[in-house]
Amino acid sequence: MSRISNTRIRTREAAAQLVASGRLPHELTVDRIYAEIRQGSRTTINDELKLWKDEQTRNDALAAALPPAVADAMLSVWALAVEHGERVFAQRGDELEADAAAAIMRAGALESAQAELQGELRTVRGQLDDQQARLATVLAELAQTHSGRDAALRLAEAATAERDAARAQSEQALHGMRSVHLQELEALRATHAEHETALRAEVDQATARLEGVQKRVMLQTEEARDAQRRAEAALSEIRTRNEQLVGDVQRISADAAEQRRLAGRHEKLLDRVTQEARDLRRERDALAQQVASLQGQLKAYEKSPTVRRARVSRPAT
Repeated sequence: MSRISNTRIRTREAAAQLVASGRLPHELTVDRIYAEIRQGSRTTINDELKLWKDEQTRNDALAAALPPAVADAMLSVWALAVEHGERVFAQRGDELEADAAAAIMRAGALESAQAELQGELRTVRGQLDDQQARLATVLAELAQTHSGRDAALRLAEAATAERDAARAQSEQALHGMRSVHLQELEALRATHAEHETALRAEVDQATARLEGVQKRVMLQTEEARDAQRRAEAALSEIRTRNEQLVGDVQRISADAAEQRRLAGRHEKLLDRVTQEARDLRRERDALAQQVASLQGQLKAYEKSPTVRRARVSRPAT
């Protein structure tokens, strides 16, 4: 698990343990949490502690507004949803860190290959007799360096595409959830109005029957009570559904914030890979200049009078 995810999880666990030991949520501070977990940055702990306190405030308000059994059930579902979100975030963070480590390893391999090229070039300067063979080797390894640079550029493009896709997906999901929430809220309002109209009609009918038939007073009264109980149950269900929808919107908003933070990490990775590609390009140009210089020296050496006299004198011997 990544360091950041572990710090956030341990922050929540420490806060829950302190509250269980008798502390009030508003008494918890960043220093007290850090003294418990001994890891992570204070900024990360502060952000996660604020989220936890907001959740506790909403949970307390919800528990006060609903029956205890309904509140406990909703809190259990919310805890499971938060735990699942943390596991998904930690898994995604591990995958991104693994990709970054692989990119760093490839960059190290490219740097090692370039160091070998520089050593071979120094050897070529001291051994003019086998320059042609060593020049061919240098050109071959230079081609490998080009391939490594192209691979780094493709990795950067893939990271950019993944970041854009993640951002678009989060925005689309948030927009869809908001639209569904609005539609369901309008439907719930219409249903409530229909139930209220039906209830009033039933009460009027019961009143008319009570005035007309005395012997059916008890039956009509019971029917009116049943209708009222159904209306109250429907209203309670509407309120519960509304609270669930509000919780869904808040969870989607938190997921969108995590996606934006994940996109920021992708941008940093892209910048680092782009810089490595620029460094490789500069080193490639320097190697090309050295190779051209060596080729010029070799041609000048072959055209020198000493070499020509040696070539002319060899057949005579």
